[in-house]
Amino acid sequence: MPDVFRRITVTPGILDGKPCIRGMRFSVAQILRMLAEGMTSKEILDEHPDLEDEDITESLLYAAQLSEEQR
Repeated sequence: MPDVFRRITVTPGILDGKPCIRGMRFSVAQILRMLAEGMTSKEILDEHPDLEDEDITESLLYAAQLSEEQR
Protein backbone atom coordinates (compact mmCIF):
# COMPACT_ATOMS: atom_id res chain seq x y z
CA MET A 1 0.00 0.00 0.00
CA PRO A 2 1.34 3.42 -0.81
CA ASP A 3 1.89 6.05 1.89
CA VAL A 4 -0.91 8.10 0.36
CA PHE A 5 -3.33 6.51 2.83
CA ARG A 6 -2.81 8.72 5.87
CA ARG A 7 -6.32 8.21 7.26
CA ILE A 8 -6.37 4.42 7.01
CA THR A 9 -4.76 2.63 9.95
CA VAL A 10 -4.22 -1.04 10.64
CA THR A 11 -3.58 -1.83 14.31
CA PRO A 12 -3.62 -5.41 15.61
CA GLY A 13 -5.54 -4.47 18.78
CA ILE A 14 -8.27 -2.49 17.00
CA LEU A 15 -11.02 -4.40 15.16
CA ASP A 16 -8.75 -7.45 14.82
CA GLY A 17 -6.34 -5.56 12.60
CA LYS A 18 -8.89 -4.58 9.97
CA PRO A 19 -8.30 -1.30 8.13
CA CYS A 20 -9.86 1.52 10.18
CA ILE A 21 -10.32 5.24 9.92
CA ARG A 22 -7.71 7.23 11.85
CA GLY A 23 -7.34 4.63 14.59
CA MET A 24 -11.02 4.77 15.49
CA ARG A 25 -13.16 1.67 15.80
CA PHE A 26 -14.74 2.51 12.47
CA SER A 27 -13.67 0.24 9.64
CA VAL A 28 -13.19 0.99 5.98
CA ALA A 29 -15.60 -1.89 5.32
CA GLN A 30 -18.34 -0.12 7.28
CA ILE A 31 -18.02 2.96 5.10
CA LEU A 32 -18.00 0.90 1.91
CA ARG A 33 -21.03 -1.08 3.06
CA MET A 34 -23.01 2.08 3.81
CA LEU A 35 -22.18 3.49 0.38
CA ALA A 36 -23.10 0.19 -1.29
CA GLU A 37 -26.44 0.22 0.55
CA GLY A 38 -27.20 3.59 -1.01
CA MET A 39 -26.25 6.10 1.68
CA THR A 40 -24.77 9.34 0.42
CA SER A 41 -21.57 10.78 1.85
CA LYS A 42 -23.63 13.53 3.45
CA GLU A 43 -25.92 10.99 5.14
CA ILE A 44 -22.92 9.07 6.46
CA LEU A 45 -21.31 12.23 7.81
CA ASP A 46 -24.56 13.41 9.38
CA GLU A 47 -25.04 10.03 11.08
CA HIS A 48 -21.39 9.71 12.16
CA PRO A 49 -20.07 13.17 13.11
CA ASP A 50 -16.60 11.84 13.99
CA LEU A 51 -16.02 11.04 10.32
CA GLU A 52 -14.84 13.55 7.75
CA ASP A 53 -15.43 13.69 4.00
CA GLU A 54 -11.77 12.80 3.39
CA ASP A 55 -12.30 9.55 5.34
CA ILE A 56 -14.93 8.45 2.84
CA THR A 57 -12.83 9.45 -0.16
CA GLU A 58 -9.77 7.66 1.17
CA SER A 59 -11.82 4.54 1.93
CA LEU A 60 -12.90 4.40 -1.70
CA LEU A 61 -9.34 4.93 -2.91
CA TYR A 62 -8.13 2.22 -0.53
CA ALA A 63 -10.71 -0.25 -1.86
CA ALA A 64 -9.76 0.62 -5.45
CA GLN A 65 -6.07 0.03 -4.67
CA LEU A 66 -6.84 -3.34 -3.08
CA SER A 67 -8.87 -4.43 -6.09
CA GLU A 68 -5.88 -3.83 -8.36
CA GLU A 69 -3.41 -5.89 -6.33
CA GLN A 70 -2.33 -9.20 -7.78
CA ARG A 71 -2.46 -12.25 -5.58
